[in-house]
Amino acid sequence: MRSPRRCSRNGCPRQAVATLTYVYNESTAVVGPLAAFAEPHTYDLCEPHARSLTAPRGWEVVRHEGEFEPPPPTTDDLVALAEAVREAA
Repeated sequence: MRSPRRCSRNGCPRQAVATLTYVYNESTAVVGPLAAFAEPHTYDLCEPHARSLTAPRGWEVVRHEGEFEPPPPTTDDLVALAEAVREAA
């Protein structure tokens, strides 16, 4: 079974629930719900880091207003879980 994506902050073991994207030409940091796929120029964040993120001086932070929720399990995760249960039985 695939492990859930983890927070990109050094040393943080928490599960990611948000994605940080920088829009350099607008000097903006955007924190939104977790993207479906990990992208090379984005950062996955746990809820505490997503809520407390600050931007450099002169930059704006645009933050998702709703709740950050963990992503639902994918069908791959469910199939792997079922296979593990079958093997254990």
